[in-house]
Amino acid sequence: MTVIRKHFSLLLTIFILLGGSVLLYRTYQQTFDSPIGTDPVVVFEPTNNRTQTLQQIIHEAQKNVVKISVETPVSNRVGSGFLYNNQGDIITNAHVIEGASVVEVTLSTTETYRAAIVGMSKEKDIAVIRVPQLINQRPMTIDTTQSVDIGTDILALGSPLGYQNSVSVGIISGTNRSFDIDGYSYDEVYQISSNITHGNSGGPLIDQTTGNVIGINSAGISDTDIGFSIPIKDVMDDIADWSANTTNDELTFPATIHNQASSIENYKEDSYYLVQYFIDSLAIHDYINAYALLGSAYQRERDYTAFREHYIALKSINLIEQQQANVEDDQWVFDVLVEEHRTDQEPKTVSYTFEIGLENDQLKILAYTNNHEVD
Repeated sequence: MTVIRKHFSLLLTIFILLGGSVLLYRTYQQTFDSPIGTDPVVVFEPTNNRTQTLQQIIHEAQKNVVKISVETPVSNRVGSGFLYNNQGDIITNAHVIEGASVVEVTLSTTETYRAAIVGMSKEKDIAVIRVPQLINQRPMTIDTTQSVDIGTDILALGSPLGYQNSVSVGIISGTNRSFDIDGYSYDEVYQISSNITHGNSGGPLIDQTTGNVIGINSAGISDTDIGFSIPIKDVMDDIADWSANTTNDELTFPATIHNQASSIENYKEDSYYLVQYFIDSLAIHDYINAYALLGSAYQRERDYTAFREHYIALKSINLIEQQQANVEDDQWVFDVLVEEHRTDQEPKTVSYTFEIGLENDQLKILAYTNNHEVD
């Protein structure tokens, strides 16, 4: 019996060893016969752009906020507006364009185009004008569903006193305000803690959190921080109806305000503004926008890829001072001092010279050079 048990144990051990060897061999064979595969690895570059900063919201909004210059038989005026669809349609106030014989729109890039009136309601103080050159440009986002409460943080954009792309920060300080002013009636409008003065009218009221348009800045009380904005949700039906039912063949595009042979000397302030906007675009890393402000000759010398590569290591840039401009060869030429901070470098102050001129009747940065570092 003992011998039988020994033989049985030996046979069992041999069977287990053989079975284990077969299992190991099959596992080994399957491992090397099967293709080796891995799930794709997604590498995320650290970024702070997942939530837009206030600076980014303002910069994006400014691209679609325009200065509106109006000529009437008796006077000229300035107002504001904003692009709201991809047909080149711009929302503004009726009192901005009422009685206009000429309407001209100036973009944040200082490009200027004539506009035609699509629709207008004096009762609601709203209007739509159209600029065909802006077809397919990405418009602002309109929010007609948001419930706006007192205390909501807002931005009021426009061109007060002709100063293009100015921004006022405030809050919704009241709702459902109704009043009459200068022959216009306003019903259930927002009261805001941002003054609306000459040139502001027609600009967008923007929610600071979302960057969406919630109103049309329309009226203000002089020498106070009190303004009034028409809720966009209350007038979008009229605006959308005008746009959808008006073709370009039905519109009259008046002559431009500026003479085609206009002297460069008329563009001094616009030249200063253009340089500021160029630097602001670099500061927000909007290289495409900055590159678009450059003249064609400069762009032929340096393509966009090279331009972007030059600034990709720029952590921050701020304009410190714009010095006196002079006209040379039909161009505004002036120096600016800029503080630059590049990766792996200490911040430094640099002097640049900018040459601003007209190209195809539009103001462009024809050239700019880095002069030297300032101690």
